[in-house]
Amino acid sequence: MIIGVPSEVEIDEYRVAITPAGVRELVSAGHQVLIQKGAGEGSRLEDKAYQDQGGILVDGYEELFDQADLIVKVKDPSEKEVNLLKSSQTIFSYLHLAPQPQLAEVLMESGATCIAYETVELPDGSLPLLAPMSEIAGRMAAQVGAYFLEKMIGGRGILLGGVAGVPPAKVVVLGAGIVGSNAAKIAAGMLANVVVLDKNLEHLRSLHSYISGRLTTVMSTRLAVEEHVSTADLVICAVLVPGARAPKLVTESLVQEMIPRSVIVDVSIDQGGCCETSHMTTHSEPTYIMHDVIHYSVGNIPGAVPITSTYALTNATLPYIIEIANRGVNSAVRENETLARGINVMEGKLTNQAVADAVGQPYYNLESIIPFRL
Repeated sequence: MIIGVPSEVEIDEYRVAITPAGVRELVSAGHQVLIQKGAGEGSRLEDKAYQDQGGILVDGYEELFDQADLIVKVKDPSEKEVNLLKSSQTIFSYLHLAPQPQLAEVLMESGATCIAYETVELPDGSLPLLAPMSEIAGRMAAQVGAYFLEKMIGGRGILLGGVAGVPPAKVVVLGAGIVGSNAAKIAAGMLANVVVLDKNLEHLRSLHSYISGRLTTVMSTRLAVEEHVSTADLVICAVLVPGARAPKLVTESLVQEMIPRSVIVDVSIDQGGCCETSHMTTHSEPTYIMHDVIHYSVGNIPGAVPITSTYALTNATLPYIIEIANRGVNSAVRENETLARGINVMEGKLTNQAVADAVGQPYYNLESIIPFRL
């Protein structure tokens, strides 16, 4: 199979979808890997490093898309990239279609098979290809929140951990999944007063036992969210419903009640955000102020640390890329239910229920397209 790895075109995106070591594994398995020139530069991976491991350099993404059977990316495809897709191709990437109905529609029109990293799901409900980026985003959320609380940046002028005789900042984390638990651990490590809310008691119990005494876990209710968010210095939104739009837990009226120049970090913005006043920002212009509250809602938070992120992503995705390349997509998903759950679009149809509901399109069971019992 011919695998194509283009340069990412989203603003401030420095990750690349595969490392030279990943290329070596694919080439050793008998596949060709096309790398767009300069694709790895943002992650300090030179073209020669890819060539040395058997990668074939191509000048532009048009040539790459024309030749590849499988396109492997980091972020959802741009309009130009979608226009180059063919019905015979498969694209494997983060897609985040729920808040992007137009992208869902054009991907359906392309006829290509579209597999989303974020909906590849293990039988226990965990998301193995989202997990590494969620870890990074969660850890960075506390870090950037602390930064934007500084007075020179426009924040309240409060130190997250306080000092002797002066209380620490209150950090409220909405969601105790991978993003939320990592955010909570970092904030607790910075000696903040951390409150984590979630509806899943097992998630709360796990987090509480890990750093008991360093934070408070609270069962999430509307009243609890209102009480804790309104008194927070930093709110980290970390709620995820796989494939679906994020629920709006923080209303605009609640934002109006927050402490002046407090900070919201909405990590769930890729899925539409769970704060009503959130909209997508970039690393170049990461924040805006609404109702005297600083909003940070960068859509590709892990892109700020591309060396860490690129290696972590390849570690997670490579086994699935190899499986698709070795077997072909149809055979691979028949044999691997986890990978099958990642398919969002096939033969012009949406095959993920949550995505279909979010974008207002009909849902088709994958088995109606690929019979799993031959």
